[in-house]
Amino acid sequence: MNINIVPLQFDLNSTEPLYAQLFHYLKDLIIKGDLAFGDKLPAIRSFAKALEVNNITVINAYKQLEHTGYVTSKQGSGYYVSKRLTEEASVFTPKPLYQQELINFSSASPDPGIFPTETFKEYIVEVMDRDKGYAFGYQEVNGFMKLREVLAQFLKQTYDIETKAELIQMVSGAQQGLDIIAKSLLYSGDSVITENPTYNGAVDVFKSRGCRIVPVSLTPQGLDLIEFEKKVKICKPKLVYIMPNFQNPTTICYNKATLLALLKLAHTYDFYLLEEDSMWELTYGTRGSLSLKSLDAEDRVIYLKSFSKLLMPGLRIGFIIMPEALVEAFTRTKQTTDISSSGLMQRALELYFKNNKWEEHIHYMKRIYKDRYECMLSKLLELENDEVELYKPQGGVCFWLRLPKGMSAQHLYEKCHKKGLLIFPSPIFFPHLDPSKDRYIRLSFAACGITDIQKGTDILTECIRTYH
Repeated sequence: MNINIVPLQFDLNSTEPLYAQLFHYLKDLIIKGDLAFGDKLPAIRSFAKALEVNNITVINAYKQLEHTGYVTSKQGSGYYVSKRLTEEASVFTPKPLYQQELINFSSASPDPGIFPTETFKEYIVEVMDRDKGYAFGYQEVNGFMKLREVLAQFLKQTYDIETKAELIQMVSGAQQGLDIIAKSLLYSGDSVITENPTYNGAVDVFKSRGCRIVPVSLTPQGLDLIEFEKKVKICKPKLVYIMPNFQNPTTICYNKATLLALLKLAHTYDFYLLEEDSMWELTYGTRGSLSLKSLDAEDRVIYLKSFSKLLMPGLRIGFIIMPEALVEAFTRTKQTTDISSSGLMQRALELYFKNNKWEEHIHYMKRIYKDRYECMLSKLLELENDEVELYKPQGGVCFWLRLPKGMSAQHLYEKCHKKGLLIFPSPIFFPHLDPSKDRYIRLSFAACGITDIQKGTDILTECIRTYH
């Protein structure tokens, strides 16, 4: 059926994410009966285009509907309204709070107030004065060569990653990078191993290719290597997707022994490792982060990095370091996807890195985020007396909490939402729906100042202590 999207007006000034607004909108249609049992929701890409939002916004809304029982997904077919009665379903989610200012612990995107807009504006003007109309022309498919050369030098100096400009593919953000990797490498029926829990946007990309998702548990050191090798032998994966530094959502960091073991297994069983990195720089202690790609001696690692979480999401710029054997396939896929990423933004970013502004910005971000990190950590430690388990990361912008036995993350989300706090419940992070995994929440301080962190953690504490 076709959903009438005219009444849907996103509140761009709201702290409630767009996916949550879309979730509430579709939920209300189901409750009112405008969407009936068996009705199919619109295809993700076409719906996102009609709404003028990113695909991931629609994906997250659909996932939230699925986890709260309003819809069910059928692999390769789409999402359908489920049998659950509307009155029964309505107790699982709160009414929209468009008029209420919400404290947002759910978003890991930075506060627009700390974007380096003035500096970046100077470089955009410089590019336009220097390059005139060429700044708006198509770049090479793989990206602006001078930017790729600067990035290759930067990767060696900062991450100890040896690569060449010719192996760097510029992309329009991490999500497009995931899409290009999947289209270039994966086919229907292939197996992809992921961390469990993991980033749901990546899982949906792999599923869109008809792949089988095989989750593997995490330990404080990274993937559970015993479970991992057992599943590798059975499913023979073509790709393994991991986030070794401040993993989303658990915030753990892999140790060197686990990274080396994964590289050895990749060689033995012939698969590629996809390393996604968005938080490597954000360390607050003395710990030094390791990149899997920096240890890769046999070209088994595909490295994907986005600047969204640390610079400005709207730039829509990231890059892939491609194994030499995959360059042709990746280039062909990128060309058929969008010909090339924004030339103006790439040229401005080249000046940004060339003039060492990236390092200045990271130092600035770390000062701001460390204060927020310490404030939220001190408040969350008080919850340990309430049987809440807290993993203490040494960086990143999130915390991962395990709730007391018998407490539902989804229900806690609803209680917090009613009191003006947005948190991220755990079910959406697990590739396979499992009621036992509804015991975790992810909290982010990226979009909140100290005052909001204090208020928000007070709301969370109250909701946990008055849960029943």
